[in-house]
Amino acid sequence: MASTEVKRRTKVDVEDVPSAEWGWSGEAPRLWRWVGIFIAGFLLLMMRGNHVGWVENWYLIVFAVLTLVVVGRDWYLRRRGLTR
Repeated sequence: MASTEVKRRTKVDVEDVPSAEWGWSGEAPRLWRWVGIFIAGFLLLMMRGNHVGWVENWYLIVFAVLTLVVVGRDWYLRRRGLTR
Protein backbone atom coordinates (compact mmCIF):
# COMPACT_ATOMS: atom_id res chain seq x y z
CA MET A 1 0.00 0.00 0.00
CA ALA A 2 1.27 3.44 -0.87
CA SER A 3 2.25 5.79 1.90
CA THR A 4 0.27 9.00 2.36
CA GLU A 5 3.16 10.93 3.83
CA VAL A 6 4.49 13.84 1.85
CA LYS A 7 8.22 13.61 1.33
CA ARG A 8 9.75 17.07 1.11
CA ARG A 9 12.68 17.67 -1.18
CA THR A 10 15.09 20.07 0.42
CA LYS A 11 18.77 20.67 -0.04
CA VAL A 12 19.26 20.61 3.73
CA ASP A 13 19.55 17.36 5.64
CA VAL A 14 17.06 17.07 8.50
CA GLU A 15 19.78 15.54 10.67
CA ASP A 16 21.86 18.72 10.36
CA VAL A 17 19.04 21.24 10.68
CA PRO A 18 15.94 19.99 12.51
CA SER A 19 13.79 22.91 11.32
CA ALA A 20 14.26 21.77 7.69
CA GLU A 21 11.51 19.24 8.33
CA TRP A 22 9.00 22.12 8.56
CA GLY A 23 10.44 23.95 5.53
CA TRP A 24 12.14 26.73 7.46
CA SER A 25 15.57 26.37 5.88
CA GLY A 26 14.92 27.75 2.42
CA GLU A 27 15.62 31.12 0.90
CA ALA A 28 13.14 33.95 0.66
CA PRO A 29 13.76 35.45 -2.80
CA ARG A 30 10.76 37.79 -2.72
CA LEU A 31 11.87 39.20 0.61
CA TRP A 32 15.40 39.82 -0.70
CA ARG A 33 14.01 41.54 -3.79
CA TRP A 34 12.04 43.94 -1.60
CA VAL A 35 15.10 44.51 0.57
CA GLY A 36 17.13 45.34 -2.57
CA ILE A 37 14.49 47.79 -3.77
CA PHE A 38 14.38 49.39 -0.31
CA ILE A 39 18.18 49.73 -0.25
CA ALA A 40 18.22 51.32 -3.71
CA GLY A 41 15.51 53.77 -2.64
CA PHE A 42 17.38 54.57 0.56
CA LEU A 43 20.58 55.24 -1.40
CA LEU A 44 18.70 57.65 -3.66
CA LEU A 45 17.16 59.38 -0.64
CA MET A 46 20.65 59.92 0.76
CA MET A 47 21.35 62.27 -2.15
CA ARG A 48 19.52 64.93 -0.18
CA GLY A 49 22.07 65.80 2.41
CA ASN A 50 24.59 68.32 3.58
CA HIS A 51 27.20 67.68 0.87
CA VAL A 52 27.97 70.27 -1.78
CA GLY A 53 29.53 68.41 -4.70
CA TRP A 54 28.15 65.82 -7.07
CA VAL A 55 30.82 63.18 -6.47
CA GLU A 56 28.89 61.62 -3.59
CA ASN A 57 25.66 61.73 -5.60
CA TRP A 58 27.21 59.85 -8.50
CA TYR A 59 28.41 57.10 -6.16
CA LEU A 60 24.94 56.82 -4.64
CA ILE A 61 23.30 56.70 -8.09
CA VAL A 62 25.73 54.06 -9.38
CA PHE A 63 25.28 51.81 -6.34
CA ALA A 64 21.48 52.20 -6.48
CA VAL A 65 21.46 51.27 -10.18
CA LEU A 66 23.76 48.29 -9.54
CA THR A 67 21.44 47.11 -6.77
CA LEU A 68 18.44 47.37 -9.06
CA VAL A 69 20.30 45.52 -11.83
CA VAL A 70 21.07 42.64 -9.45
CA VAL A 71 17.45 42.53 -8.25
CA GLY A 72 16.16 42.66 -11.82
CA ARG A 73 18.53 39.95 -12.98
CA ASP A 74 17.48 37.70 -10.11
CA TRP A 75 13.80 38.31 -10.84
CA TYR A 76 14.27 37.63 -14.58
CA LEU A 77 16.27 34.42 -14.10
CA ARG A 78 13.87 33.04 -11.50
CA ARG A 79 10.89 33.96 -13.68
CA ARG A 80 12.37 32.04 -16.61
CA GLY A 81 13.23 29.07 -14.41
CA LEU A 82 16.96 29.34 -14.96
CA THR A 83 17.78 29.50 -11.24
CA ARG A 84 16.03 28.34 -8.10
